Amino acid sequence: MPSNLYRKLQERVTLFARQPFHPLLDNHPLSGSWRGYRSINITGNWRVVYEQVGTDIARLIEVGTHHNLYGT
Repeated sequence: MPSNLYRKLQERVTLFARQPFHPLLDNHPLSGSWRGYRSINITGNWRVVYEQVGTDIARLIEVGTHHNLYGT
C-alpha cells in the first residue's frame, strides 16, 4: 500500500473510531458474499470492510479497492 494511501487509511480509521457514521465514511451494510459486514470509504476507490462484534468493537476484515473487494 502506498504511503499516502496508508496515511489516508489511518485518518479514516481514526475518524471511524470517533464518529462511525460520519458522512465522509459512507458507512453502509454489505450484501451478497459480504452479508453481515459493513464498509467504509478510505478514498473514492479504496474501502475497509469490517464486522461489528460489540457495541464499541469493530473488527477490520479487509482493505482493498472496490473492484478487488466486490468484483465490480
